[in-house]
Amino acid sequence: MPAVFDDVVDANRRYAAGYWDPRLPGTAARGLAVLTCIDSRIDPLSILGLSPGDAKILRNAGARVTDDALRSLVLAANLLHVDRVCIVQHTDCAVAHTTEAEIHKRIEAHSGVDASGWEFCATTDQVASMRQDLARLRACPLLPPDLLVGMFIYDVTTGSLDLVDQG
Repeated sequence: MPAVFDDVVDANRRYAAGYWDPRLPGTAARGLAVLTCIDSRIDPLSILGLSPGDAKILRNAGARVTDDALRSLVLAANLLHVDRVCIVQHTDCAVAHTTEAEIHKRIEAHSGVDASGWEFCATTDQVASMRQDLARLRACPLLPPDLLVGMFIYDVTTGSLDLVDQG
């Protein structure tokens, strides 16, 4: 069998050799959940000054409040001591400043498969999409009404984080 993941397994062996269990609880020590994009240029712990155990980190393409992100936030807020949520989108995002139709075309051109039945949460207006996501959070009866939400855009070229809105 090809050794496609040898680099990953070798890196883990080195990590595990020096690992010590810090005995962190499964709760969010700083009461924070972060929903950010899958973009590999984003290191949520570093950009927010966090350490392991401080926050629950959720990632999906575009940092959108999808059904699964909402499910995770409900669990975090009710069971894992989360009372604040940071939604962190970013500049130069593959699903921002584009349309669903354009994303479908690009995927179909790459894969040769019709992607029309899929929703990728593309947006031509990041701020508007963030406000829609905030409304979705506020409408969820399983989230505490006093849950604090901050919406940010991270600039991948400067490292700066700009507050768009909070609610």
